[in-house]
Amino acid sequence: MSTVSLAASDPGAAVRIDRLFLGLALGATAILIALVLLDQQPASAALILGGFGLGVAFLKAEFSFTAAWRRFLTRGEAGGLLGGLVVIAICALAVVPVAALTQKYGGAIAPLGPSLVIGAFVFGIGMQLANGCGSGTLYTVGGGSGRMLVTLLFFVIGSVFGSLSLPAFLALGGVDPVLASDYFGAWGGLAVTLASIAFAAAIIIAVARARGANYLPSRNYLIGGFTIGLLCIAVFVAGGHPWSVTFGYTVWGAKAATALGFDLSHAAFWQWPGPKHALSESVLSDTSSLTDFGMLFGAMAAAAASKPFAATAWPPVKSILAAGIGGLLMGWGARVGFGCNIGAFVGGVASGSLHGWIWFLAALPGCLIGIRLRPLFGLSRD
Repeated sequence: MSTVSLAASDPGAAVRIDRLFLGLALGATAILIALVLLDQQPASAALILGGFGLGVAFLKAEFSFTAAWRRFLTRGEAGGLLGGLVVIAICALAVVPVAALTQKYGGAIAPLGPSLVIGAFVFGIGMQLANGCGSGTLYTVGGGSGRMLVTLLFFVIGSVFGSLSLPAFLALGGVDPVLASDYFGAWGGLAVTLASIAFAAAIIIAVARARGANYLPSRNYLIGGFTIGLLCIAVFVAGGHPWSVTFGYTVWGAKAATALGFDLSHAAFWQWPGPKHALSESVLSDTSSLTDFGMLFGAMAAAAASKPFAATAWPPVKSILAAGIGGLLMGWGARVGFGCNIGAFVGGVASGSLHGWIWFLAALPGCLIGIRLRPLFGLSRD
């Protein structure tokens, strides 16, 4: 499938660079940057570059929210979860005070109610079946995974159905967003947010120690978490809001549906100002899509430059089925639950929004169900 091959059978042999895919990734990124610069949108170029860096960082660090959560739930290992909290803490240093002190920037906030809980729970099931979350799906597709390409396709489809479902779930009621900075001010809100992260870390470590499991993040997760956190700040500065992944998928699906003759313009979700603008304008005007494209090509470039690209065989049919079902569940859940691990959990907590923690607590039991379902599709519970 790829022009990359090992120089010898020795596992330590150097991997030849896949010049074709490396050139495609760099060329596509350059074209996207040129297009937005011609439209006099330097911030959009920065978003593409930020996404590119995120793709490289995730792939090189093998940073996986899905695997980290599964290892914690099945073995008690906490290193991966703590690596994720490193990302959130670094991101919060910029997002909480800047969003509170300026009108130009905003945080990732969402109401508290059935929609949030149900969406997160369903997303948790899907992420374990798919073996990847929103960001994980994107960077593994960029890294050459055919299985995750199936997940991405169904993720996009599920996102559109989720956009049609969201208004009905919002009608069930709920509580307005709860933001730390609204109660404690910019710097007090930051202190409360960092304290909540430290408290969560203490609980996670206590659980790991009680189960006799490792709770220290690996070098990859520490370096990766620090790097990803800084890149999240860069994306926040360029885009005006925290990094989001799955809204881009929803826009892609809606545009594809429109091209196939479906009229979504009368649906309630697509009449709201943000979605309405995204549906009517180019995908290059959508900040989530820009970082998504950058992440996809960044992961592709990193994979082509450092390891065999798309060199693995396709998995069994049952595994492909799990990828499709997981993608559908994640797409629907992300839209109904206001985002994925990135947009809802990382972005929400880093904004000092209570919904981020509620999303996390609702997604965990969903993950447990997903883990129990994995063997039905030939997937390991570990």
